[in-house]
Amino acid sequence: MRRAVIAGTGAALPARRVSNAELAETVDTSDEWIVERTGIRARHIAAPEETTATLAAEAARRALEAAGVAPQAVGLIVLATATPDQTFPAAATRVQTMLGIDDCIAFDLAAVCSGFLYALSVAESMVRTGAADTALVIGAETFSRILDWEDRATCVLFGDGAGAVVLHAEETEADPASPQARGVLTTKLHADGRHNQLLYVDGGPSTTGTVGKLRMKGREVFRHAVVNLAEVMTESLAAVGLTAADVDWVVPHQANRRILEATARKLDLPAERVVITVDEHANTSAASVPLALDVAVRDGRIKRGDLLVLEAMGGGFTWGAAVVRW
Repeated sequence: MRRAVIAGTGAALPARRVSNAELAETVDTSDEWIVERTGIRARHIAAPEETTATLAAEAARRALEAAGVAPQAVGLIVLATATPDQTFPAAATRVQTMLGIDDCIAFDLAAVCSGFLYALSVAESMVRTGAADTALVIGAETFSRILDWEDRATCVLFGDGAGAVVLHAEETEADPASPQARGVLTTKLHADGRHNQLLYVDGGPSTTGTVGKLRMKGREVFRHAVVNLAEVMTESLAAVGLTAADVDWVVPHQANRRILEATARKLDLPAERVVITVDEHANTSAASVPLALDVAVRDGRIKRGDLLVLEAMGGGFTWGAAVVRW
């Protein structure tokens, strides 16, 4: 059957790397406090000339190069972000222009930290059904622009960056449980708006007329994340007749090392099968999963035929998972 296969990955990080020690010079915190509670040791912060769109375009260029695909072959760009350059037009159209693409479908998608999973699901559906043969799926954020730098409970957690994948249509084995069934095998998405006040931004064009700042009740978010992520991973694997024992790599949203470890324990997954980059990237929201994926692909951990589960949960709440055969 026709499936969307990941043909290449790419990533982009702002030039400025900010360690916990440097952050402690301006925020009432310490390296020990941050590492103990989150596992984060550093994050990248965008300079004024570095925007969500410029980072997204750089990640896209690297993904296209890895895939051996020319920009003009792209028929679809889906950009997941909660921090677009402008209220409109979509940052995806800016990326389109930066890549030199004259005409393609291009739009943004907002699902915060789950954005890349939502975008992957949309793009996969469009590739599988023939709306496009080649797609760019990008997660990109400049969360440093919406942080309250006087709130040490949140500002230490986030960073900026972008990650991208190229999806290409291929005919592969129909049975998703077969090792020959390459590509995105299934995606499962959820949302529950009753938890809005646990993780949100306190502004917006139609309410305050301002961008606003991020607000979070960390303990409650942690509790929901462990339960929701374990459940959606199990759900997605069951949908294709597989179990956690079949998984080679989990590529999770990089929010907090303790969440990653707790989710792995809940699924009885060995910690060494979980890709962790939160120590260097912090939480980059929609960029988190594709950034981690690119790291593991380029360092050789992820190999042809490996079974991956990508998962994330973010504000809303939104959450989701995808099962992918590399």
